[in-house]
Amino acid sequence: MSLSIGIDLGTSACRVAVIDEYKKLVYLSRANLPDPIENGLCCEQSPNDWWQACQTALFEALNHIDKSLVTAIAVDGTSSTLLLSDINGQPQGPALMYRDQRAQQQAEQLQDYAPADTAVCSASSSLAKLLWLKDQGQLHDGLIALHQADWISGRLRGKFDSSDENNALKLGYDAINRCWPAWISHCDLPDGCLPKVVPAGEYLGDIRPDIAQQFGLPENCRIIAGTTDSTASFIASGAKHLGDAVTVLGSSLVIKILSDKPIFESAMGVYSHRLGNNWLVGGASNTGGAVLKRFFSIAQIEALSREIDPAKLLNLDYMPLLAKGERFPVNDKDLQPCFEPRPTKEADFLQAILESMAKIEQQGYRALAKLGAPHPVSIRSCGGGAKNQAWQQIRQQMLNSIFLTPEHQEAAVGAALLAASHEH
Repeated sequence: MSLSIGIDLGTSACRVAVIDEYKKLVYLSRANLPDPIENGLCCEQSPNDWWQACQTALFEALNHIDKSLVTAIAVDGTSSTLLLSDINGQPQGPALMYRDQRAQQQAEQLQDYAPADTAVCSASSSLAKLLWLKDQGQLHDGLIALHQADWISGRLRGKFDSSDENNALKLGYDAINRCWPAWISHCDLPDGCLPKVVPAGEYLGDIRPDIAQQFGLPENCRIIAGTTDSTASFIASGAKHLGDAVTVLGSSLVIKILSDKPIFESAMGVYSHRLGNNWLVGGASNTGGAVLKRFFSIAQIEALSREIDPAKLLNLDYMPLLAKGERFPVNDKDLQPCFEPRPTKEADFLQAILESMAKIEQQGYRALAKLGAPHPVSIRSCGGGAKNQAWQQIRQQMLNSIFLTPEHQEAAVGAALLAASHEH
């Protein structure tokens, strides 16, 4: 018997999943994180808070298993959350979270030399953040740019020099040719500040002896290169064949599908992560649960959903956005929200919004197919909205695809599966 561990660093919590050699979830623990510090365009969090939460969740999980059976650990984290570290892993300030937007000017500058099909030309990208830190005088020789998963993996193995191909994508890494591109020289970065990049799931090294002793883990426990949180969630769902798709019904609506070729369309926010020998192609709409919460409480959504008859579609064709502007599946910064005409019955109003979101999901998969991705063979639904049966039935009518239940919804399980997939 062997056990594998996945560590998932989110915004609000760290989760640790333990799975056995049959991919069965043995234990799941959680430790809360302090809220990020937000002020205007700024969104920061202390990396030391990540490590504290990681230790708490890890100790809890290890107290419920036979620690001597743990053979591998992998870490996932939020995409494009960036920090500067020295060679010993000491953070040189707070981490800039994925939704930090201060690098507006740097993102515009990147458009002058970064190819249009890269994932770096937005203020939220890792590379734009790195250039912002450079312009603030915080980037100098001897420092390295790391993501959440990179830094936690570094803490576990005692080396802070590597990233994985999925996290490095928004730092400018060329995932197709598997190298740092020539154009990145225009960024005039100090030598050594970009990490070595390896495929997700690759062996990085064994756990550091003193960390192994701290947690009571075997000294030959392997640290495996991790991935982004969304990719880990996809892996956890059980989707693994070409055409398998996952829709995340969270605050926003995100769709991902497994393709045999990469697709990049930066204007629509479509990009691809390597996943084994295939590619995970995805896009995100501005619609989603955040729109529903503008009009209804969770309790109201649950009660009104029971009044909906999914067999009788209203076809009111709303544009359910919080504010003007959409990127995917339609790229139109001036697209206006629309919630008219509004029915007298609140249940009908909720149904009209859910139908319109399902239509956006349908258009999203069609847009990816038009760009060269497969049509969805199956769809697994994750996120809070996946529990709404009325919405599920509406979506099934519109999408005309096989709907499957995800095997797991926790990204930490996906990281654990990544750890288990590596053969030493």
